[in-house]
Amino acid sequence: MSESAIPAYITSLIRHFEDLRDGTHGGSTSRKDKEAHFEKAVQLLAPIARQVLTEMNTSLLLDTGQLTETGLRRTADRGLSASWALSWPEQRAAGVEPIVLQAHFGGGFHHPHLRGTTVRDWPLNVFSDEDAASQLSILRAIASSDLHNLVYRADYRIVPAVTGRQASCDV
Repeated sequence: MSESAIPAYITSLIRHFEDLRDGTHGGSTSRKDKEAHFEKAVQLLAPIARQVLTEMNTSLLLDTGQLTETGLRRTADRGLSASWALSWPEQRAAGVEPIVLQAHFGGGFHHPHLRGTTVRDWPLNVFSDEDAASQLSILRAIASSDLHNLVYRADYRIVPAVTGRQASCDV
């Protein structure tokens, strides 16, 4: 199989495992340089994350959801994170977490990861617009898995497209 025929998710895994082997991320060894790569990755991923959550809001939540994002923040463990969250009235009323797509570079990590509310740690290897675009299917899988798991924590009725009703309150 030629390198161009290797699916993007496989390429991402290979980069991840090579980073582990070499102690690098994007060719960098210092934490400062790795954080600079992460900051750029967050900027490149933002429109893709918003696209995924907007798709879910439109098709599953019948446009009742609210998208929020944190921007890049320092975490308690001296790492960095950025997140994009989708909340909606039925989810809040059920007392379950929103759907969250998070880029996370923990203080003790060698390289960053993508996470959801209930789905944990997919390698984050984004260095270009093309890399970011190739994460679309992964972000869709994380968000879909999160919604699936949130339904199990609450009930199918947190999904307006299933109940056929538009929420009328801002809970």
